[in-house]
Amino acid sequence: MSDPAAAASDSRPLDAGFYDRPVVDVARDLVGCVLQHGASCGRIVETEAYHHSEPACHAYVGLTGRTSTLYGPPGTAYVYRSYGIHALVNAVCEGYDVGAAVLVRALEPLAGIDAMRERRGRDALEELCSGPGKLTQALGIELELNASSLATGALRVLSRPAHAPEPALAASGRIGITKAVELPWRFSLVGSRCVSRPWPPGLAAPRRVRAA
Repeated sequence: MSDPAAAASDSRPLDAGFYDRPVVDVARDLVGCVLQHGASCGRIVETEAYHHSEPACHAYVGLTGRTSTLYGPPGTAYVYRSYGIHALVNAVCEGYDVGAAVLVRALEPLAGIDAMRERRGRDALEELCSGPGKLTQALGIELELNASSLATGALRVLSRPAHAPEPALAASGRIGITKAVELPWRFSLVGSRCVSRPWPPGLAAPRRVRAA
């Protein structure tokens, strides 16, 4: 499949109202939605929630030049460089007085897969977007998309297809952090091999994704 519109033919861009809710609720509801950039897109299979009240969130330090995007309009993309290597993409949530966002951790590739393989230098489908840095590399997402609208900008989040069943989620502690690790704010799609490693406890090991 090479057309993002065909990959999610009955999906639509999510408006700001979707994100203007508690960040943990948005993190759950983003699983099954579609992240699209250019001709490439993938179904979101893993997210993590971050809120200014806990020390793992960038906004914990308050409003600064770096965190100003997190205090912007709900539905804004917060894209930053992690360890000077990978761009990571987040969806800003809640109101202007709250610093909160959902990190998109993993995708199941749907369209533009040949371009993803070229950017990633990998062939296996489950290795293309199984991590927050992998998926931005696969979709060609860079820092210039920071502070853009996820409804009208070049980087968009589309709703779950109307016919899609409610996704079964596994909630667990967030990974790749050292603070507030006890919060069960990581949400993974049960049965997906595209979830990032380590898989959360209790997530069944599904069958391998076949190459497209």
